[in-house]
Amino acid sequence: MHRYLRKRDNEGSAASLFYYNMDFKKTVQDLLDQALAERADLFLIDLKISDLNKVEITIDGDKGVTLQDCIDISRAVEHNLDREAVDFAIDVASAGVGSPLKNVRQYKKNVGRTLKVKTETKEIEATLAEANDENIKLSWSAREPKKIGKGKETVQHELILPYAEIKQAIVTITF
Repeated sequence: MHRYLRKRDNEGSAASLFYYNMDFKKTVQDLLDQALAERADLFLIDLKISDLNKVEITIDGDKGVTLQDCIDISRAVEHNLDREAVDFAIDVASAGVGSPLKNVRQYKKNVGRTLKVKTETKEIEATLAEANDENIKLSWSAREPKKIGKGKETVQHELILPYAEIKQAIVTITF
């Protein structure tokens, strides 16, 4: 790989600074795309670049993310940028345990785990039974009044939910 963002003759105008920042953001995105292409098991969750060039990258992996994975992605981006041309800070982290699921691959890797899912009309805590490219299948049991007689019985429920209807989904950890 070669270094990006060499020093330019920059007169300091607001327009030239704007385009320079846009170049920096595109360069970071391109370098990140290259690094992730080399690591098919990792995928991007979020990329934020502030006006002060603070780069925050959140990644996840089909089999989790190690500290070394974060270091490798950070180096792949950082070592191909010229610090003399632009001052920046970079932070690469894995998606946290309590972070909402944002990517279909995150749902697929969490099949069998318990999710707390919010939609426009309800909140469900259930086991993620299946996940495909269009929707998820949740299953749970609930104690409900018997249809005939007194008392309650355990009833199994299943719900197929398109991703578009999910407002938030978080993996719940039980000890």
